[in-house]
Amino acid sequence: MSEGRTRAAVDAWESVFRLQATLLRRFAAQDVWGGLSVREYDVLYTLARSGGRCRLGGLSEEVYLPQPSLSRLVDRLVARGLLAREADPHDGRGVVVVLTGDGAALQREVGGRHAAGIAAEFSALSGEELAELARLCRTVLGE
Repeated sequence: MSEGRTRAAVDAWESVFRLQATLLRRFAAQDVWGGLSVREYDVLYTLARSGGRCRLGGLSEEVYLPQPSLSRLVDRLVARGLLAREADPHDGRGVVVVLTGDGAALQREVGGRHAAGIAAEFSALSGEELAELARLCRTVLGE
């Protein structure tokens, strides 16, 4: 890879990273979370997107938390009745985390408000630009 291409890639990464960090701070400051932390919401959202259940190890990869931290977070959500833990029917050593009805309802409620905040943050982009941004991100991810 040429030096110019490497520099362009680093510049692109730095722009994406700054955008993500800035938006995460802005989103965290919004009054939309219904008593959840952003990380707790991320777990509920990830489970909803995964059909309502996921092995703890797989969930850890999706929410970018080390498994011990995720286990403590899941314990808090279980205590609130938003998640349940079940033995993995295919591997007795594994744990499946399950989104409860209350957890799914809260995720949808908070998710609607969060989606409005996301739309507001991206309001400077046209519909075509939003589609192009999503396409470019999927390309980098190999999707």
